[in-house]
Amino acid sequence: MTISEASKLSATPPATTARPVIWIGAISTGVIVTNLFAPQILVGLISRSLDMTAWQAGLISTLTLLGYALGLLLLVPLVDLVENKRLILRTLACAILAAVATALAPTTLLLLVATFILGACCAAIQMVVPLVASMVAPERRGQAIGEVMSGLMIGILLSRPAASLIADAWSWRGYYVVSAILMTLLAGALARYLPTLRPATTVSYGALLRSFPRLLREEPVLRVRAWTAALVMASFTAFWAAVALRLPDAPFALDARGIALFALIGVAGAAATPLAGRWGDRGLARPMLIGSHLLIIGSLALCAWAGVIESRIAALLVLSAGTILLDVGITTDQTLGRRAVNLLRPEARGRINGLFVALFFVGGAVGAASASIAWNFGGWTMVCVVAAAFGVLGFVTDIATTTGTS
Repeated sequence: MTISEASKLSATPPATTARPVIWIGAISTGVIVTNLFAPQILVGLISRSLDMTAWQAGLISTLTLLGYALGLLLLVPLVDLVENKRLILRTLACAILAAVATALAPTTLLLLVATFILGACCAAIQMVVPLVASMVAPERRGQAIGEVMSGLMIGILLSRPAASLIADAWSWRGYYVVSAILMTLLAGALARYLPTLRPATTVSYGALLRSFPRLLREEPVLRVRAWTAALVMASFTAFWAAVALRLPDAPFALDARGIALFALIGVAGAAATPLAGRWGDRGLARPMLIGSHLLIIGSLALCAWAGVIESRIAALLVLSAGTILLDVGITTDQTLGRRAVNLLRPEARGRINGLFVALFFVGGAVGAASASIAWNFGGWTMVCVVAAAFGVLGFVTDIATTTGTS
């Protein structure tokens, strides 16, 4: 008996789900995901507080993200094996404890262990998304996923400025205390509103993990949509990894507070996610995907141009417009990709979501590395060229295949 045959849901989820479930899902993903990116802005404060070496300080973000990657591959598949609501609440409880442990960590070793566990438990995000998707009829699934993804994208974009502001008001430990409090409040809301969904499976956890290669081999939609999601994530991380280096210089001339405020501009792009999901439900996924990749290319051309404009105000306006359009393009691809993979096998939704996110997570790492090389080779303009190249590859994929666009 195959996993597909053995792993049938014990109950058919309702065709529609209450609005509170979608909104709480969006808020939950947005709050939890800040723990993954906040260390990038807090690393200086943490390292000075604990007298860390440069090598140890670099491990803070690395271990947080490594923990998340392992959580995607080792914890998210449990969605296909364990009752979903209980799994999410227990994973979130561990995240709360890890955040508290990080805030109280007296030594470098304890802090690194706590941040690694916190990163792994942030995989709860990818447990919430498929659960919400499973509670919505297929013809409305794109809209629901888009609304949850808007919370996720807002959380990613707000994580750095929010962490900076909280750290300025209290300390870096204060950020993790606030995070623990918010996740505790969310746990109460999730306990009340999340539906119960129990997969009926006779296969083992080991069999679930061993099924990853087969799923990737058998599902072309997963391969194609994860590929373009990885490409746009590479554009996203390349841009945001380098823009903070460019903004202090002319013509932008922003200080640290100005850079934090600039990061808020990207939040406007998250408004595209519900629209992208809704239009995907109406059969417009293919033109939306083509448009999203062309938008990425064009927006990065604007961003490159902004760097050579003499007027400070004009340069900031053009860069802001390019940033918003870039985030619209990226979130559109991400939302439509999520919609496509969540229309695949219901009995493997957890593993499929884990694979999808893990693969575009690799794209993010490639983008960050590419930005570093491009910056050293040709500065801001070269970063924009490289980031746009990822969009070009996405556009070529759109022309080459229609897989995952129905």
